[in-house]
Amino acid sequence: MRRNKSILFSVLLICVLPLAGCGWFGTPNPTTLPGQPNGTSGPTSPNEQPTPVVIQATPQPGITASPSSQTGTVTIWYQWGGAYLEASKQIFRDYQATHPGVVIQLVQPQNLHSILPGAIQNGQGPDIVEITNNQIGSLALAGNIADLGTLGVDQESLANLFEPAAVKAVTFQDKVWALPESEQGIALVYNTDMLTKDTAPKGGNDFNDLLAKAQDFANKNKGKYLVCNQGLGNPDAAAVAPIFFGFGVPTYVDDAGKVYLNTPQAIKAGEWMVNFVPYAPRNASYTNCMNQFINHQVAAIWTGPWAIPQIQSAGINFGIIPMGRPFVDVNVLMITKNAVDRGNAALALDIMQFYTNEANAEKLALAGKVVPVNSAALNSDAVKADPVLSGFGEALKAGVATGTTPYTNAQWGPVAGAAVDIWIGKLSPADALAAAQKAIQDAIGPVP
Repeated sequence: MRRNKSILFSVLLICVLPLAGCGWFGTPNPTTLPGQPNGTSGPTSPNEQPTPVVIQATPQPGITASPSSQTGTVTIWYQWGGAYLEASKQIFRDYQATHPGVVIQLVQPQNLHSILPGAIQNGQGPDIVEITNNQIGSLALAGNIADLGTLGVDQESLANLFEPAAVKAVTFQDKVWALPESEQGIALVYNTDMLTKDTAPKGGNDFNDLLAKAQDFANKNKGKYLVCNQGLGNPDAAAVAPIFFGFGVPTYVDDAGKVYLNTPQAIKAGEWMVNFVPYAPRNASYTNCMNQFINHQVAAIWTGPWAIPQIQSAGINFGIIPMGRPFVDVNVLMITKNAVDRGNAALALDIMQFYTNEANAEKLALAGKVVPVNSAALNSDAVKADPVLSGFGEALKAGVATGTTPYTNAQWGPVAGAAVDIWIGKLSPADALAAAQKAIQDAIGPVP
């Protein structure tokens, strides 16, 4: 591997959360990631690089495959943390046990999103980067990541291994740019002591049932509500996505820059929101919904896996109901231009394919409590036995992948604002969504 020996790796960083998605939910723009914990410093420009952690080959029992003749050094920039990171390290150790000529270096830069493009452009970036799928479009258009089709990866082969939303999540302009790693999104988490099988929503896209049961619950439980959604009364385009998509909106804006808000399906979703207003908390937010759920003032909240530890700490017995079609935020592994220039692309792909295979995807899911996108792992007995993983996994099967195109950055504010305007009665659904449509189209500008 060709490397610039003048590069100095000077700062060792500690880990942040394993999934960026829990950083975006509840904010207008899901590209925002959590900052470094405990005041840890790190590189703030492409020329300042952290010290890599070199993985040593200490395999788990049972790794007995014949050693490979492959050689090279591969650097991975990542965002993993906690048990998920430790499980990842063991997977790389297992790989190196059968590839003794391969060295894997793990690096966790601060401000990964902001420094990555410049680092790649000046040849100091990683071979593999682990990041959220909404970065694919901008990185691909800048020539910073490799088209995996040039390495023999196509959508058909991915469809045989991964969940549909995950395959869509790594596709941009009909090309595959990454391998999917894990996913998350939202579903209805309900208090099983407050709802029975008959009073709980049926789920799916049956919004008539949800409205009827919300009305019945409110009438029978004065001052309490069936469901709290943090995007109803509070700007959050991701939180209301299951409603819009559940009514047939394919996405807010697609890869071609087409916007789908001023449509009959979106307007029907808005009209449903108007009818739902009397039977849900007026001023919702993540904190308000969670507090009301813990205090038994609402029977269910529309939320994701990140909320489960707090719910468990409160001692609430809960179940998970897939409702609507949520956004699916996918963490992915990409091969950078630097790997191609160094002659490392094929080796990087081999490492990525090993990391995302069925056995390793299952290990990562169970260790980090994240939903796997490897279909066999998702449907394995061990994952199905975990009610949180299986519950959210089932909800995300109907989900819509967060867009890979840069056009998606234009959607968050207008959609969130339109939902609030509808909820508070400031604008009719048709007027609010027409305004959001125009705002997104104006932000995108002329589409090639």
